[in-house]
Amino acid sequence: MTRLLDYTTDLSQLAALATEPNGLDQVLGQALRSLHRIVPYDLAALFELSGNELTVRALEGPLASAEVRRHRLSLERFPTIREALHTRRPIALDERDHLGAEGDPYDGLLDLPPGHACMVVPLFSATRDLGLITLDRQECLRYSQEAVELAGVYAQIVSMAMIFAEQSQLLDRYRRLLKEENRLLREEVLGTAEACRRVRASSCPAVRAVAHAAEQVARTSLPVLITGETGTGKEVLASAIHAWSLRSEQPFVTLNCAAIPENLVESELFGYVRGAFSGAVADRPGRFVTANGGTLFLDEIGDMPMAAQSKLLRVLEEGTFEAVGSDRTVRVDVRVIAATHVDLPAAVRERTFREDLYFRIAVFPLRLPPLRERREDIAPLAQQILDDLSSRRGLGPWSLSQAAAAALVAADWPGNVRQLVNTLERASILKQQGMLEPEHLAIGPAPAASAPPVKVNGERFPGYRENERHHLSEALARCGGKIYGAGGAAALLGLRPTTLQSKLRKLGLR
Repeated sequence: MTRLLDYTTDLSQLAALATEPNGLDQVLGQALRSLHRIVPYDLAALFELSGNELTVRALEGPLASAEVRRHRLSLERFPTIREALHTRRPIALDERDHLGAEGDPYDGLLDLPPGHACMVVPLFSATRDLGLITLDRQECLRYSQEAVELAGVYAQIVSMAMIFAEQSQLLDRYRRLLKEENRLLREEVLGTAEACRRVRASSCPAVRAVAHAAEQVARTSLPVLITGETGTGKEVLASAIHAWSLRSEQPFVTLNCAAIPENLVESELFGYVRGAFSGAVADRPGRFVTANGGTLFLDEIGDMPMAAQSKLLRVLEEGTFEAVGSDRTVRVDVRVIAATHVDLPAAVRERTFREDLYFRIAVFPLRLPPLRERREDIAPLAQQILDDLSSRRGLGPWSLSQAAAAALVAADWPGNVRQLVNTLERASILKQQGMLEPEHLAIGPAPAASAPPVKVNGERFPGYRENERHHLSEALARCGGKIYGAGGAAALLGLRPTTLQSKLRKLGLR
C-alpha cells in the first residue's frame, strides 16, 4: 500500500513538473530517481535520439560515470533497441538476448555479469521517436512484467516533459523573432521620420532646395536619381522621398549594387526559381517582388553589371520581368530611386553604363552637396549625432567646445556625413561624457587629392593622383575590368590584387 502511495505521489509531482518545460533537466533527473523507488536499478540512462544515434541526456545510479555519460549508441548495431522504438513498448532483456552478435549496449564499458537484469524503455510522441531509457542491475534476474509496465508509465511522463520543453524553446524563439521584428518596424517608422526631419533641418540653401524638390517629386511615381559623393546621405534622402510619397505605407526595400557579387545581382533583383542554378533548392522572390507597391532604392547603381542593366531597363519601361530560370512573366508596380557617386554620363561615354537606362532613371535628378559645401550644417549635425549616440548607448551626454566645433567646421570631410559620424563615435569612446575638445576628434588634414590643379607656364599640369587614376583606368580597360589572375590588371601593373583594389576604392574607380 505504501509503495502504491509513493508511486502515485511521484507520478503527480512529475506530471506537475513536466508542465514547466524550462526545468527539463530537473524533470529527467527526478524521473529517474523516482523510478528507482519502484523499479530498482544500478544504472539508469536516458538517451536522446538524433538521426540514428542515441546520446546520454540524464544518468543516475551507482554505476553512473563520466565514461557512461559520453557513451553513444547506434541504432544500426542494436536491433533490440530498434524494435523497442518501432513497437513503442518497453522490453525486459536477459542473458539470452545478449548472447547473439548484438551484444550488450555497455559491452567494454561496464563489467556487468551475464544474465543481469536489463530493460529498454522507449520515449516517443505522437509523431516521432524521442529516445529511450535503459535500466540495468548487477543482479542476475529478469525484470517483472509489473516493473516493465511501471517504467512505461514513467516514460510517458518523461516524453511529455521533453515535448513541452521543445515546444517552449520553439515558442521562445518565435517570441524573440517577433520582438526583433517589432523593433525593426519601430526603427523603420522612426527612421523614415528621422530622415524627413534631417533633410528639412538643414540651414544650407542648396540642401533646402534639394529637400523642397524632393518633396515635390515624392508625390509622383517618377524615377529619381540621387547623386553625390560617398557618405553625403543619399539613402537618407531616398527614405525621406518614400516617406513623403503616397507609397509610404508600402515597403521601402534597398539593394546596394556594389555590395553584391556580379553573378548574383540579377538573382537579388528579380529572384529565381528552384533548380535555376546549383544551390537553388527553392523559389526565392527578388527585391522587385518584395517592394511591389512600394519603393526600391538601388544604391551605387553605377556598379550594376551590364546584363542586369538591360533587365532593369525593361522593368522601368514595362513593369515586367522574369525570375532567373523562369519563363513566367511577373508584373510589378515599383517606384525606383537610384543613387550613385559615379559620374554616370562619363560611364555612358566609356560604355560601362547603358545610355538608355541612364535617361530612364535620371528623369528627376537630385544632387546632394558634400559636407564641405554646407559648413553651416556641420556643428548642429554633429551635436545631433552625439545626442543620438547618447540615446542609443545610454551613455554621455556629450557637447562640443567652441574649439572642437570650429575644428569640425574647418575640416574638409572627404567622407562627408559618414566620416563625421565615425569621428564622433571614436571621440565618444575616448571620452565617456562631457565636453569634447579638438584632441578627442583626431581630425587629420585633407587628402592631397583635394588640392587644386597646378599650372606650369600657364598650362594645367596633372597631379600625381590624377595621373595614377588615368593609369589605373587604362589598365582596367585593357583587362576588361578583370583584377585577379592571369591577364588581370593586378598582374599587368605588378601589384597585389588587394593593393590594387584598395587604390581603386580610394580613387573612386570600379
